[in-house]
Amino acid sequence: MIRLFARLAGVGALAATSVLMLQATAQQNVPPAPAQAPSAPAPTLGASLDFPKPNPVNFTAASPTPDVVNAFLQSTWGYDTSRAWQVQAILKTPVEGVSKVIVLIGDKTGKSKMSAVQFFTMPDGKHIIAGDEILPFGAHPYAENRALLEQSADGPARGAAAKDLEIVEFADLQCPHCKEAQPNMDQLAVDFPKARIVFQNYPLVRVHPAALLAAEYGVCVDKLGGSTAFFQFASAVFDGQAGMMTSDGATMTLNSAVTKAQLDPAKVAACAALPATAAEVESSVKLAQSLNVNQTPTLFINGRMVPMGGLPYATLKQIVEYQAKQDGVSLQ
Repeated sequence: MIRLFARLAGVGALAATSVLMLQATAQQNVPPAPAQAPSAPAPTLGASLDFPKPNPVNFTAASPTPDVVNAFLQSTWGYDTSRAWQVQAILKTPVEGVSKVIVLIGDKTGKSKMSAVQFFTMPDGKHIIAGDEILPFGAHPYAENRALLEQSADGPARGAAAKDLEIVEFADLQCPHCKEAQPNMDQLAVDFPKARIVFQNYPLVRVHPAALLAAEYGVCVDKLGGSTAFFQFASAVFDGQAGMMTSDGATMTLNSAVTKAQLDPAKVAACAALPATAAEVESSVKLAQSLNVNQTPTLFINGRMVPMGGLPYATLKQIVEYQAKQDGVSLQ
């Protein structure tokens, strides 16, 4: 798989684990103050670090408020107890309803230098533009994604039947990084027995020629044998990825994986050739695209997007625990 740039922001080592995905602009200057200054904003988080005091003249936009920005950042960054931040400016722009937000971020451990991120909030109050990405925004930025996935994520699942803590993985069965991520997925199932873990096909056909066929086989394995058979099949496909470089090799690998899932390869192949099966894979692809997924593997933890490329398991576990707490989900 062609690895896309990690859309993560932060300071130093934090850049690999932040899921806000803002473009870091170190030591960025705050824009010049306008002639008229409003009242000073409420104090923001991160006061324990030596952040420069925000200048109230740099808060010219009526929306969003510093409280809303802080709530958004708390939802996004709160899992990382070493991180602190301060809203430095919320500025009007020439576009009605679009505001520019500048936030200073720091590391309480002192391992990284203070830096800055900026993003633009949209008139709907629900989205931001950060770099070249459009991302959810607000005090509860993941609620809409969560509702969509609860309704539409219909792939094979393991773990709990309830969706109080739903972890949805968008993956490509021919993607090497998806293969690398599977031990983490297995460990999530062990560490969070109350989680429902769902697999959604997202074959990247332009870089993985056998991915679509593998996804179609997977749909049929799930249909004929259930979720347990699917995860046995998927594990075998990941193990045999090296044999999928040719058309014949892909067919052999997939048939072998079907056999290991204790199903009949001929029946699965016949099912995979049906237009209805292709439509099911396409539906999963469209779901991924509607959620702005552009790399695999990508997780959604109760609607919170977490690209998994290079993410340490300890950080992933920390994010799951934090999101569960945010959503009032008991893990006991």
